[in-house]
Amino acid sequence: MKYDNYDEDAIRRSRKRKSQLMKKKRQKILRRRLIMMAAVTFLIVLAAVIVNVTLGLKKTLGQKAAFASDITDETQSEILMPTEAPTEPPLIYSQMAADYQDLSADAQIASPYAALLDVNNHRIIAGKLADTKIYPASMTKVMTLIVVSENIDKMPKTYTFGFEMLNRLYREEASVAGFLEGETVDVEDLMYGLVLPSGADAAEALAIMAAGSNEEFANLMNEKCKELGLKYTHFTNPTGLYDEEQYTTPSEMAMIMKYAMDNSECAKVLSTFQYTTEKTTQHPDGILLTNTMFSRMYGTEVEGVTITAGKTGYTDEALNCLVSYAVTNKGNAYVFCTGGATYRWAPVYDEIYVYKNIIPASAKDLETETTKMSPNN
Repeated sequence: MKYDNYDEDAIRRSRKRKSQLMKKKRQKILRRRLIMMAAVTFLIVLAAVIVNVTLGLKKTLGQKAAFASDITDETQSEILMPTEAPTEPPLIYSQMAADYQDLSADAQIASPYAALLDVNNHRIIAGKLADTKIYPASMTKVMTLIVVSENIDKMPKTYTFGFEMLNRLYREEASVAGFLEGETVDVEDLMYGLVLPSGADAAEALAIMAAGSNEEFANLMNEKCKELGLKYTHFTNPTGLYDEEQYTTPSEMAMIMKYAMDNSECAKVLSTFQYTTEKTTQHPDGILLTNTMFSRMYGTEVEGVTITAGKTGYTDEALNCLVSYAVTNKGNAYVFCTGGATYRWAPVYDEIYVYKNIIPASAKDLETETTKMSPNN
């Protein structure tokens, strides 16, 4: 069939033009999309750059401010506080007084070793071989008490006794507070058990609580000696049981007692006459503990003087010893330490004699009524 006006070439050309127009249109749309994507990408990059620059600036400004603050603090420290006040030493090492009284020839003093410390003036004012090495026996427990009181916040609250320790102390014939196997005791009861009846069971329990072992605790004791400037004192255990390497001098033991009495917690324990521990299954009524020194005296035997605290000691090697703290009615404080006495009451008699006759009369108010010695044996 043949159509009029039908021109095949014209139709082909028309289709070709339409195709070219569609292609140009698609290319135009594509270019627009590419431009838009490029613009978006540019904006994203720009935003990231701005954020990083801002953060970097803040960090730099912060560092500069901190640096400026450091400089300011240091500068102020240098300008306002050029020197810090010197730290007061924990213990002033007591020297022999210029008028030191040698008691070696005094027949009234039975102990072969002794030292009288004037606390207010940091002077050893009298003594017998005051700087001679002695074994401290249970006077050791004064240093044990010091170390425990200064480490108490780091220690467990209670200790449960086991058979091995108690059995060993029994075989060593050590003095004990009387705690039993399986008994759980708190730190306060152990501190009183350490001092009043001179309990080696309490001493070792506290040592383990504070340092893990007797040996490690002895290291703490010796570190304290070094801190206090003690020159002739060394410890190997917390109990005072004999060891050739555990020693002190009457002078330095007096200084240790003085330091202990400056600690309110130590002073409270050392000054207590009697104390009852908390009730436990093993001790339903608690344990009544009595101070070994105050069981031999009242503390008011000397006119114008009150003996407020003390610690006794004895081993076969150390013999009888005692360190005590006394205050006169005029507020003067003294520490007297003895060692090596051959009988039990000698340190007590020596102590009373020295506080009565060697302390200067000017340091005492002699109008106070004299009291008598305790008949308690």
